[in-house]
Amino acid sequence: MDLEFMGDRIAKLRIAKDVSAREMSLSIGQCAAYINNIENKNNMPSMQGLYYICDYFKLTPKEFFDEGTAYPTLILELVSECEKLDEKSLQKLLEFIKTLRQ
Repeated sequence: MDLEFMGDRIAKLRIAKDVSAREMSLSIGQCAAYINNIENKNNMPSMQGLYYICDYFKLTPKEFFDEGTAYPTLILELVSECEKLDEKSLQKLLEFIKTLRQ
């Protein structure tokens, strides 16, 4: 992966979580500018840093690097909520989702 992807991916996930770069940096035990430096394409996280970032977003590294999924954290949350529904509710939800794509 390159600096461009890494910085953009973290920024998109962080903004979706509605957290500042400074807050995220401190939450994963790094200096206040850590995430900002990655997002600005100045630094790449170490392998350990990448695992902390993935853990922060509750993603596996595979999910983090899956460029085909724009909002992996939202999808995981949606799946988690869907698992609580009965079959009838799931069918209704599926029908509704299909109408959104039209």
